[in-house]
Amino acid sequence: MHVQIALYDGFDPLDVLGPFEVFHSAGEFSGGGVSTEFVSAEGAREVVSGFPSIKLTATSTVDVNTKSVIVVPGAAGSLSMDPGVAGSIGWILGQAGSTDLPGRLREALARPDMTVATVCGGSILLAHAGLADGRPLVTHERGQDLAGTKAVPVEARMVDDGNLLSSGNVTSGIDLALYLVEREVGPRIAHAVSDLIRHERRGTVWSATGAPVSLA
Repeated sequence: MHVQIALYDGFDPLDVLGPFEVFHSAGEFSGGGVSTEFVSAEGAREVVSGFPSIKLTATSTVDVNTKSVIVVPGAAGSLSMDPGVAGSIGWILGQAGSTDLPGRLREALARPDMTVATVCGGSILLAHAGLADGRPLVTHERGQDLAGTKAVPVEARMVDDGNLLSSGNVTSGIDLALYLVEREVGPRIAHAVSDLIRHERRGTVWSATGAPVSLA
């Protein structure tokens, strides 16, 4: 499994580094069966997170022609979701949405060998770009209603909708990464990583499969 973690200016470091450690460790335990890289819509560059003292280096452009999982993190800024408030999470996500990133994610979702996975506010970025229309999606509680989008909000820690996976609050990105390792590489590798980092995945992964809920 190859993983591309898509960076943009103002990303939340924990949304990135939590999953990265899971994927990196899975690569070690699987003898190279999992590889991970930092990418951006603009290509190789230094990317400043929402905490100015933390920067990461993207080594290449988001690649939609190589089978992979693309992880889209949320943003770190003031807590307003108003895109008109400079420096807020809503503003940062709006800025990221004006780059080439949504277009590349659209291409990825159209391919049968690509998966897009979001952490926290990354779901909002996709939803506002029209990339999750009619699809179940979870994000941080502050954007839970996904107002102004056609995504279908779900109250869960993680949602698996085939080639589109999403997770809620920041720390659920670690759960998302462990779930992806289990789904794509196998439970033994996922268990080894979980044991290494002393983190047990929480909650039931929501999916539209199986029997529907009945309150009768």
